[in-house]
Amino acid sequence: MKTGTLIRTVAAALVLIGAPASADAHLINTSLGDFYGGVLHPLSGPQDVVPWFALAILAAIQGPRNARWLLFVFPIALVGGALLSVVAPALPISPAWSLAVIVVTGLAVAAAAKLPFPVFLSLVTLIALLHGYYNGQAMTQDTDHFLFICGIAAVGYVFVTLITALAISFRQGGGEWRLIALRASGSWVAAVGIIMVGLQLRTSSPM
Repeated sequence: MKTGTLIRTVAAALVLIGAPASADAHLINTSLGDFYGGVLHPLSGPQDVVPWFALAILAAIQGPRNARWLLFVFPIALVGGALLSVVAPALPISPAWSLAVIVVTGLAVAAAAKLPFPVFLSLVTLIALLHGYYNGQAMTQDTDHFLFICGIAAVGYVFVTLITALAISFRQGGGEWRLIALRASGSWVAAVGIIMVGLQLRTSSPM
């Protein structure tokens, strides 16, 4: 590239970078509708994605028959949690519960634990209710609650369905190393959860 062209390209890039007058940490107006707001909110941080990932892997370890219940129960419980945040927005639920669930789920995956079916369903329901509640708290008076909650449920369903299907397909490929790889992902999830618990405790403790 010639020097003159390079200078003009860099100058144009600098102008484009400097053009925005302001930036917001939260979307003031997505122009995409509250449905997409509900879809994007759980994906905006690891506190939702990490435990959902671990839960889907754990479902795959339980086998296809039990894993199907995850696809049915998880989005329904997400909706229940989000609705609960509307009718009871100030429940004294510590964020430490959500983080502790990440650790427990990660350890269960790392151990390749075959949970009794009621225990597995209870864990699925608990995680979905907590995450539905926390994400529902992001709604404001101007938010279309119906669309936002539908967005949360839709992204939760698609996420766990894809990860569970991929994990089951991966495990059925043959070879003990595949289960070991899935278990290793659980150990990483547990480690991330422990780090997040530590950060939470450090933030909440008086300086």
